[in-house]
Order: sequence, then C-alpha cells, then structure tokens
Amino acid sequence: MKHFVNLKDVSSKDLRKILSDAKKRKKLRENLSTLEVDKGSPLKGKLLIQMFDKPSLRTRLSFHLAIKQLGGNTLTLRSNELHLGKGGESLEDTAKILSTYGDAFMLRTDSEYKIENFKKNLKIPLINGLSPNSHPSQALSDIFTIEEIKNKPISKLKIVWVGDSNNVLYSLIDISVKLKFELYLGCPKKFYPNKLVLNWATKNGGKIHIFDDPKKAVTDADVVISDKVISLNDKVNKKKKLKYFRFFKITEKLIKLAKNDCIFLHCLPRGAEVEEKVFLSKKSKVWQQALNRVHVQKSILLYCFDKLR
Repeated sequence: MKHFVNLKDVSSKDLRKILSDAKKRKKLRENLSTLEVDKGSPLKGKLLIQMFDKPSLRTRLSFHLAIKQLGGNTLTLRSNELHLGKGGESLEDTAKILSTYGDAFMLRTDSEYKIENFKKNLKIPLINGLSPNSHPSQALSDIFTIEEIKNKPISKLKIVWVGDSNNVLYSLIDISVKLKFELYLGCPKKFYPNKLVLNWATKNGGKIHIFDDPKKAVTDADVVISDKVISLNDKVNKKKKLKYFRFFKITEKLIKLAKNDCIFLHCLPRGAEVEEKVFLSKKSKVWQQALNRVHVQKSILLYCFDKLR
C-alpha cells in the first residue's frame, strides 16, 4: 500500500514509472470507448471512495473514469453529508470506517490537517485530490502532457509558471526537484512562494528562478503555465489582489517572447489571468491537458495498489 499525497514523498523512479505506464495505457485505449475496461481489468473489484470538501469537475470526473477503466468502481461523498465534524464523529473513526468499506480514498479538501490525519489513520491508500499546499495529480499530469507534446524529457525544456503561488505551483516545485528540471516563476514579490517550500527545493538540488517581471520569466520559454489568480475559496480582498497581478496576464504580446513553438497550459477553470486569444490559440493545449488527467490518474491508482507494470 502506498499513499499519493505530496510529490516530494514519491521517488523519482516511481514518478517515472507512473508516467511511463500512463503513456502505454493511453496508447492502448485509442480504439476503446469511454467505459470499456482496460485489458486484464487490473483493479477489478476495487472500490475508490472520493470525498469532496471543495467543488470539483476535472478531478472528480477523471478519477471516476480512471477507476472504471481499470475495472473497479467509485463512490463519491461530500463531507457535509457525513457525521464527520458537525455530526460529532471523529476523523479517526471516519478513517476506520472508510478503511473497512473501501480499497482507496481520494480526498479534495481545504485542510492540510485532514490530509495528514487521514494519512495517519487510514489502512488503505490515500490520494490527495487537492489540498491548500499540494495538487500532485494535476502537476504530474502536466508533466505528462508536456513530454507528450514536446517529445522531449522535461529536463531539456524551459518551463515557466506565471501567476500566484498556489498548490499547483508547489507540486510543480516538488516534481521539478524529483525530475531535475529548472522552473522559472513570474510572480509579484508579495506573492512569492513560501520560503519553507523554496528552502526544501534548494536543499534538495532544485533550481527555481523567480522574477517579479513576467517578461524576464517567459523569454525563450518552451512551456508557459498559468492558473486562476483568485481561487474559489480565496479569503482575500479580491480587487486588491487582482491589482498586483494586472501586469502578469498571459497576453499575445507576452507569449510572443517565448519560443515560436511554445505551448500554453492551464489547469482550469480560467479567469482574467489569460487573454481569450491566447487561451483559444493553437499554442493552448488545455483540453489535451485536461483529458490526460484520466490516463495519469489510472497509473497513480495502480501505483497505490502496487500494480504498476
């Protein structure tokens, strides 16, 4: 049994195994319909329980399809439908029940406390579907998409993030250390990444280059990645925050500083951080990026069950 909570806790070798397996599985599904099961039904009889404290579209659908295509099944819960918290049942007791009824548990939450306590008390694999400081399945899928399109190892490409320091960025920092690629950030100084995150990266050989000028970050980029500046539960003065990012919008003018064959990625949903012309341009690979979540998450599930080929 293995958890999939933070990318920094997964070995480089296992991350490469997940990416390699996802590539093979995607190819083998070229002529299969959405709910046809993969050959061998590797997770036949397995139940993935999903719980959402926060709204979800891509994570919910992709994990649902992932377990189905592997021959298993899924049950989706919302925390406000359970005894957890307001109903008076402890997190520890909930973890014991989940461990009895299911074979794996995927949690999307706004609480690192919940992630760590479920990890401590579950007897089944825990998958982090998003938490305040981590979105590992998204970041790993982004790497898969980049290498698929560019047909090059990530270490040979200039990867640029423009925008806020959030959970997706933190997972990208984690995986940049694991897979040994340099990561360039364009971000207002007030919103630079947490020093603990940067110190961990530096201590472990990471190369993170931060600029408060997006032009300097994007110049000669192979890949530009962005995300919504104001997330759904962002408890800040939204108008004030947006002012800090007004010069960090992904515009046609900005993207021209990147290489001619540069691609643009965005984990969605989008906001004012990217121009419509860029988002809908040929450089934009956001739909391919979203679909790849299914393939990568299948391999994440197999990793958790020790069934990677």
